[in-house]
Amino acid sequence: MKKFLFIALVLLATVYLTGCGKKEQALEEMQEPLSMEALTALNATTQAIPESKVPEVQGAPLTETKLEPLPPSGPYKPTAQEIQTALKNAGYYAGLIDGKIGPMTKKAIEEFQKANGLKDDGKVGPKTWAVLSAYMNLPARPQLKKKE
Repeated sequence: MKKFLFIALVLLATVYLTGCGKKEQALEEMQEPLSMEALTALNATTQAIPESKVPEVQGAPLTETKLEPLPPSGPYKPTAQEIQTALKNAGYYAGLIDGKIGPMTKKAIEEFQKANGLKDDGKVGPKTWAVLSAYMNLPARPQLKKKE
């Protein structure tokens, strides 16, 4: 029984090692440089598109068009500084625009949400930002007085 097990292991090792050698040989063959005939044949099959046939994008040939990067997917997430600026411009925040969401900023967010019929949770999600972002580029208004 031991002889049979030993012979089976030797056969498996031999098959494994010979199989790896074939893979390496195939990889080496793929990395050989192309001959001149192969390069000529490859060049003959690929043809350049004449410049007159290049599609135009908004009046400019595609070769001259500079592509803009796509915006990130998903809803836009404003920075704390943007939130404070918009709140200040809307008249709900009187503190410094320091880029930190502290108690004053959170209270201003809640007041803005209440005044605009939004859920007043103190968090600027997509719905709150959709309304608040309209105040980003407006001049700052004086802070609104609280109704007592």
